[in-house]
Amino acid sequence: MSGVTMKINIDRYILNALEEDITSEDVTTNAVMPVSKKGRAELICKEDGIICGLSVFSRVFELLDDTFRFETSLNDGDEVKKGQLMGILTGDIRALLSGERTALNYLQRMSGIATFTNSLAAELSGCSTKLLDTRKTTPNMRPFEKYAVKIGGGHNHRYNLSDGILIKDNHIGAAGSITKAVALAKEYAPFVRKIEVEVEDLAMLQEALDAGADIIMLDNMDNETMKKAVEMAAGRAETECSGNVTKERLKEISEIGVDYVSCGALTHSAPIMDISLKNLAPLE
Repeated sequence: MSGVTMKINIDRYILNALEEDITSEDVTTNAVMPVSKKGRAELICKEDGIICGLSVFSRVFELLDDTFRFETSLNDGDEVKKGQLMGILTGDIRALLSGERTALNYLQRMSGIATFTNSLAAELSGCSTKLLDTRKTTPNMRPFEKYAVKIGGGHNHRYNLSDGILIKDNHIGAAGSITKAVALAKEYAPFVRKIEVEVEDLAMLQEALDAGADIIMLDNMDNETMKKAVEMAAGRAETECSGNVTKERLKEISEIGVDYVSCGALTHSAPIMDISLKNLAPLE
C-alpha cells in the first residue's frame, strides 16, 4: 500500500482498532514500563506461507511512536518459511507492547488470506479464467482483505455498493423482472458503469442477455448447465461463476470457459498465518 493510500484511507482504520484495544490505557504496560525506554524485538514466522501486510503492521507502531523503525528485506507477496526471522523492530518499548496485538492481527489475517488465495489461484495457472473475491469481508477489514487477495494472486470484484451494478435476485424481485431491473439501471447509472445480472437458470440468462447485461453471474449452476450458459453468452456478455466454488472444482470450472470465478471463501474462510513478535529486550 502506498504512503498516500495509507494516510488517507488506512490510518483511521488502524486508529479505530487501537482505540478498541486501548480504551483509556494499557494498564499492564504502564505498570511494568512507567518510563520511555528504547527496545528491540524480532518478527518471527511460525509457518510457511505468503507474507502480506508488512506496511500495515509497521504503520501501527509508527502511529504510536515517531522513533519506531522496522527493518526487513521482505516485500508483500514473498514466500516465507517456518522459523524465519522476518524483521527487526526498534522503538519505545511501551509502543511495541501496546501495539503488538493490533499489528499482528492485521499481519496474520492478511497473510492468511494471501496464502489461501495463492493456493487457489495456482489451480487456475495457465487458464484465462480469473479468480475473484466478493464483499463477504470482515466488517472494517475490507481494504486490508481485498488487498491481501491481490497479493495472493487473485483479483478484486467490486469494492462496495458504490463501485458497480450487480442485480441479484432480490433486486429483480423489487423491480419486477430482469428486463425492468436492467432498464432502470441503464437509465440511472453513468454510462461508464457495466451492468452485471445474477441468473439461476438458462431462461433468466436469456432474459438478461436480451436486456443488454454486460456481465452474467451464473449462480450455483451445475457444470452441464454452465457450459450451455457460456455458449449462449459468447460474444454478448462476460460470464462469472459463483456459488459452491471449491479448490477442487476450479480447474473444471475454468475448462468450461467462464471469464471469472468468484469465491467468498477467500476472505471469509481463510485461516490466519501464525506469526509472532518475540525476544523483546531493552537497548539502553
